[in-house]
Amino acid sequence: MLNFDRVVKSFGPKQVLNELSFAVRPGELYGFCGANGAGKTTAMRIALGVHDADSGVVTIDGRPIDADLRAQIGYMPEERGLYAKMRPIDQLVYLAKLSGVRADEASRRAAEWIERLGVVMSPKDPLEKLSLGNQQKVQLIAALMAEPRVLVLDEPFSGLDPVAVDAMADVLLEQARNGIPVLFSSHQLDLVDRLCDRIGIIRGGRIVAEGTVGELRAKVAGRLLQISLQGAEAGWPESVPGVRRVDDHDGLVSFELSDGTDPDDVLDAVRRLGRIEHFGWRNPSLSDIFREAVTA
Repeated sequence: MLNFDRVVKSFGPKQVLNELSFAVRPGELYGFCGANGAGKTTAMRIALGVHDADSGVVTIDGRPIDADLRAQIGYMPEERGLYAKMRPIDQLVYLAKLSGVRADEASRRAAEWIERLGVVMSPKDPLEKLSLGNQQKVQLIAALMAEPRVLVLDEPFSGLDPVAVDAMADVLLEQARNGIPVLFSSHQLDLVDRLCDRIGIIRGGRIVAEGTVGELRAKVAGRLLQISLQGAEAGWPESVPGVRRVDDHDGLVSFELSDGTDPDDVLDAVRRLGRIEHFGWRNPSLSDIFREAVTA
């Protein structure tokens, strides 16, 4: 299990992590979500030893992460960290050897992963000749080469087409089925919803919402209304009292109820604005949950 226990980190006067605590269990895909600047990358870098925590501790199976444990973490940074002028297979083998994998075994693993993920390249191409999506695949392979004990991935699906997303998702699901704790951050909430066993939403350097999608959805349920009107004047959603407009899709307008607002009062108000075609509760999406958590 990968565990963050009350981790605090500041850079100068700015506190980035504020007693951050959460755990990623064996065999679990954990989606780490938050707005830009919320502290996701800093937390991951502390686990990897790039930054030191001011206080608190990150552990694997109860043991504080030292150099030996750090070598057992497969890490994929958001910024591509491989060598642009070097052939992908050469650097994959090199990085695996640094982790103690024999050269022949490293070559075998690299070739298998390149084939499995469908990395498109010519044998002599340096990394910089590959498309951004193929570079992203190579970056993931680098994280997998040493058969890590834990996976920590920062925006792994960025820049991938749908076919590549499916291939990478299958790999992460397989790793989790093999008992690996998998922590990944992403702004692609549809993927987080589809893949993750649990989700943690970070704001201001601490977890403000955590659980399965079902558990998180239950906390927001009963607060979102969907309304469709015929014959109403343009701009009618701004005339509805006691609600905040969330979005509008194909004439179906979603509203969040303000605290203390009775939905019957909203119903009475919209009746006066036009003919009601639809009025009902909306099942909250992960985007709704995220918005609620980061703006509360």
